[in-house]
Amino acid sequence: MAVQLNPDLLLAVPLAPLAGSLIAGLFGTRFFGNLIGRTASHSVTILGVLVAFLISAQTLLQVMDGASYNGTVYTWMTLGELKLEIGFLVDSLTAMMMCVVTFVSLMVHIYTIGYMQDDDGYNRFFSYISLFTFAMLMLVMSNNFLQLFFGWEAVGLVSYLLIGFWFKRPTAIFANMKAFLVNRVGDFGFILGIGLLLAYAGSMNYSEVFARRDELAALTLPGSDWMLLTVACICLFIGAMGKSAQFPLHVWLPDSMEGPTPISALIHAATMVTAGIFMVARMSPLFELSDTALSFVLVVGSITALFMGFLGIIQNDIKRVVAYSTLSQLGYMTVALGASAYSVAVFHLMTHAFFKALLFLGAGAVIIGMHHDQDIRNMGGLRKYMPITWITSLLGSLALIGTPFFSGFYSKDSIIEAVHATTLPGAGFANFAVLAGVFVTAFYSFRMVFLVFHGDERFGKPQAHDAADDHHGDDHHHGLAPGEKPHEAPWVVTLPLVLLAIPSVIIGYLAIGPMLHGDFFKGVIFVSDKHPAMAELAAAFHGPAAMGLHALSTAPFWLAAAGVASAYYCYLVNPRVPAWFHDKFKSVHALLDNKYYMDRINDIVFAGGARGLGRGLSVVGDRTLIDGLVVNGSARVVGWFSTVTRSFQTGYIYHYAFAMIVAIAVYLGYLLMKS
Repeated sequence: MAVQLNPDLLLAVPLAPLAGSLIAGLFGTRFFGNLIGRTASHSVTILGVLVAFLISAQTLLQVMDGASYNGTVYTWMTLGELKLEIGFLVDSLTAMMMCVVTFVSLMVHIYTIGYMQDDDGYNRFFSYISLFTFAMLMLVMSNNFLQLFFGWEAVGLVSYLLIGFWFKRPTAIFANMKAFLVNRVGDFGFILGIGLLLAYAGSMNYSEVFARRDELAALTLPGSDWMLLTVACICLFIGAMGKSAQFPLHVWLPDSMEGPTPISALIHAATMVTAGIFMVARMSPLFELSDTALSFVLVVGSITALFMGFLGIIQNDIKRVVAYSTLSQLGYMTVALGASAYSVAVFHLMTHAFFKALLFLGAGAVIIGMHHDQDIRNMGGLRKYMPITWITSLLGSLALIGTPFFSGFYSKDSIIEAVHATTLPGAGFANFAVLAGVFVTAFYSFRMVFLVFHGDERFGKPQAHDAADDHHGDDHHHGLAPGEKPHEAPWVVTLPLVLLAIPSVIIGYLAIGPMLHGDFFKGVIFVSDKHPAMAELAAAFHGPAAMGLHALSTAPFWLAAAGVASAYYCYLVNPRVPAWFHDKFKSVHALLDNKYYMDRINDIVFAGGARGLGRGLSVVGDRTLIDGLVVNGSARVVGWFSTVTRSFQTGYIYHYAFAMIVAIAVYLGYLLMKS
C-alpha cells in the first residue's frame, strides 16, 4: 500500500513563502510604517523559501520511495454536485517541480541581497519574489482546475508587479502592461478549455476528468464535427502559449527584461514561463487522445524554437540575448510535448531551469561589474576581472548548447531524437527546426561569451554604443568611467552562481535514466501506444556515458561545434564578417531588429482594431444608439406627443363639444359596421 504524505507538511510548502512575503510586504514597507529593516525582510523571506525547499526535497525522496498524496485541503463551496476545492496532488511530477521552483527561488533570494542592495524598493522586492514563489507552488501542487487557474492568474499578477517594479520608468510601465494584456489573450483560451471540460465531465478535479476521458473523446463540439477533446486541448494550449511565450504570444517576454535581473532569472528559469509546459504534461491523458492538438503543439513549438533563436543573434543587450534563448528553449520543450515525449519536455524544463537561472544571474553579475552597462559591445576581456562569473557563465553556456555530458545535452538531444521518431503531421518541419536551432543557439550563446569575456577591452572608454540605441530601458545605464575597471561581484552574488553551476553540469547525467527510461513518471504521465517516440528513445538508450560518447559522432554535436567556431571567427578573429553581413543583408537585419514586426502587427491589427471598435462603440453605440435614439429619441417622442395632445387642450367649450360629437359619431359608425 502506498504511503500517504502528510498534508499539513505539504501545506507548509506554499504557506512558508507566503508568510515571508506578507511580513516583508506589510511590516517592511510604508504600509505599516517600515517596522522592520532590510536584514529582517530578506531574512524572513529567505527562511520561508528555505523551509519550502527543505520540505520539497524531503517530499521528493518520499515520492521516490512510493509515497504520494491526492486530497482536498479546503472546500470553498458546493454547487449541486460540483465542488470547488483547494487540494494537492503530489506525485513525482509535482515533487520535482516543487524542488526546482524552491531551489531556484532560494538562489534568487540570496542573489538579490547583493544585486538590489542600493535600491529603495529592497523590502518590497523581496515581498514580491516570495509571493511569486507561493503562486507558482500553488499552481504545480494543485489537484483541480480551480486551484490551477488561481495559481495561473496569480503568477501573472505578480509578474505584472515585478516587471514594472521600477514603476517610475515609462518603459517598465509599458512592459508590464504588455505582459499582462498578452497573457489575458492566452488566458481567455485557457478558461474556455477549462469550461468545456467542466461542462462535459462535470468536475474540476483532475482524476475525475481523466477518468472520463474516453467518454469525452467520443463527443463532438455541438454544432460542428470537431472532436470536443481536440477543441478543449487546443484551448488549454492557447493558455500555455501565453504563459510559456509561444509564437505569436511571445512578444511580452523580451520586454519583461525591464524588471530587475533577479526576477528575470526567476520568471524565465523555473516559474512563470514553465507553467504552460507543466500544465500540458499534467494533461497528457487528454492530449494523447487528439493527434490534431498534438500536431498544433508541435508546429507552434517548432516555429518558436527556430525563429526566436534567430532574434538572439542580433541582440546587443546581455539580458535580451539570454531572454531570446529562453524563448527558443521553451519552443524545444513545446516540440517535445507535441511529439508525446512529455517526460523529455519536463526533463528539459528541469535542466533548463538550472543553467538558465545561472546565465541570467551571471548576466546580472556582469551588469554589476560594468556599473549597469548592459551593452555587450561595450565589454570584452572581463575574464581576468571576473573569473567566477566567467567560468560559471561558460558552464551555463556549454549546458545550453548541448555539450556532451552537460545537463542540457541529455535533455536537448532527447528532444531531437523524439522529434525524429514522431510521425505526426508537421514532424518534418519540426525535425528541421530543432536541428537548425542547435547551430543558432551555439552561435548566439558564444557570441555573447566571446564579446563579454574575451577579446579586446572595450570598457572605460568613450562609448560608441549605448543601450539606449536598443530602444528600451535597463538597470540604470551608468557604465564604467574612462580608466575604470570591472570588478567581481560580492559573495552573495557569486555563491548562487556556483551552486547553480553544479546541477547545470551533472543533473542531466544523474537524472536521465530514472526520469526518461525508469519508473519516475510511471502512472503520472500517460503516452499512447500509437505514439512511438518514447519507446524508440528507450530502445536506443544504453546509459548516460554511452549516450555522451555516441553524441560525438552525431549531427547535433557538429552543428553546435560549427556554431561555436563561427562565433569565434566572426567576433574574435575577423569582426568584419558580421559588418559585411549587416551591409549585404540589411533587409534581413531590419526584419530581425524589428522582431518580425510582430509588435507593429499587434499594434495595427489588435490594438488598432480595439481602438477602432472602441471608437465605433462610442460613436455608434453610445452617441447614436444610446444617447441619440434611446435617451434623446425617447425624449423627442414624448415631446412630440405632448405637443400634439396639448393642441387639443385649448380651453374652449365648443372645441371639447366638437371632439365629443366626433367621438360619438366614430363609435356609432363602429357599432353599425359590427351589426
